[in-house]
Amino acid sequence: MLAITPELHDEMAAHALRGLPLEACGLLVGDPDDPQQRVIRFVPCRNAAESAVVYTVHPVDHLRADRAAEDDGLAIVGVMHSHTHTDAYPSPTDVASAPDPSWHYVIVSLRDDEPTLRSYRIVDGTIAEERVDLVR
Repeated sequence: MLAITPELHDEMAAHALRGLPLEACGLLVGDPDDPQQRVIRFVPCRNAAESAVVYTVHPVDHLRADRAAEDDGLAIVGVMHSHTHTDAYPSPTDVASAPDPSWHYVIVSLRDDEPTLRSYRIVDGTIAEERVDLVR
């Protein structure tokens, strides 16, 4: 399960829309030991791949987000990226490039009129969708 506020949900969707026509990406920050798996903040990042079909979190953005999280006693707990024309489901490239089995992999699909957000765990190439709870 992943818990996010409605505001963070909207922030991720807005970042995805702003990134068009390219895929957008960002990092999720939280307490990895939190049993409710709440995302504390979303850090929009640049897509270093500058592509409509693949993303790479810009290394400078990643480093800054990691340091800021650490300064606050938190950690990066996941990554968000958009799919500009396909469903919110991990592509083979997404699975192959999933860097951390403990992370949440959030995908915002822009295929339909309204952005669709889904979250997954990816461990050893196995994809498992997880529930996303909107919390205050």
